[in-house]
Amino acid sequence: MALEISGKIVKILAEQSGTGKNGVWKKQDFVIETAEQFPKKVCISAWGDKVDQLQSLSEGEEVRVAINVESREYNDRWYTDVKAWKIETGSGGGSVAPKSNNYKKAETQNGASEITTFHADADGEDDLPF
Repeated sequence: MALEISGKIVKILAEQSGTGKNGVWKKQDFVIETAEQFPKKVCISAWGDKVDQLQSLSEGEEVRVAINVESREYNDRWYTDVKAWKIETGSGGGSVAPKSNNYKKAETQNGASEITTFHADADGEDDLPF
């Protein structure tokens, strides 16, 4: 599951590092605040080379972050991680959902398939049953 979220960096936490069975690792968490009607704060973890990229950013800067969300269970309790896999500066806004999957295939005259975008009508309504 890949998602994107946009907002302003409100806090960059201290870098953490250690050694595991796969060698040396480093991680740094940062908090962004979305620019929605009801802003949300989200703590995101940057790992490896993304930590170096995070060093060039500062609090108050607008970013767009591609994230993966994953949960795991330990001793009958669940823990959720939000990990950044791409960080882009600029282009603020609210949280951004994954790109719409409203596509349909159309065949061209030579028989090749082509993907076109599905558009809802002017009222934002579509004819899908859900």
